[in-house]
Amino acid sequence: MDPVADMLVAIKNGYLAKKVQILVPFSKFKYEIAKVLENEKFVGKTAKKDNQILIELFYEDGKPKITDIKRVSKLGLRVYEKSKNLKKIKGGRGILIITTPQGLMTGEQGKAKKLGGEVICRVW
Repeated sequence: MDPVADMLVAIKNGYLAKKVQILVPFSKFKYEIAKVLENEKFVGKTAKKDNQILIELFYEDGKPKITDIKRVSKLGLRVYEKSKNLKKIKGGRGILIITTPQGLMTGEQGKAKKLGGEVICRVW
């Protein structure tokens, strides 16, 4: 099983169930993904609680802030992109989350810093 995919599905299902917050098992990598989502205003505050990550979910006029979240690079098939090949998601309304030598960041940040890397997921 893929723990990152499990976290992404938990976030998506939390929004579909209209939950205010969710808990996912802690790992540094998943915590960094949650922090990127928090910085881009797709989720509320994220915090480490015991051995779990507490993620608050945002809604605008009763609609979820995240419409969909998809895992791109999987355990069996890794997907890497150069900085010049990083494209906008849904006309700029969504983001790519990528791993770079300087840590996790959005595709836009990677393009600005001319850094490519493994594409973790798409969020819109």
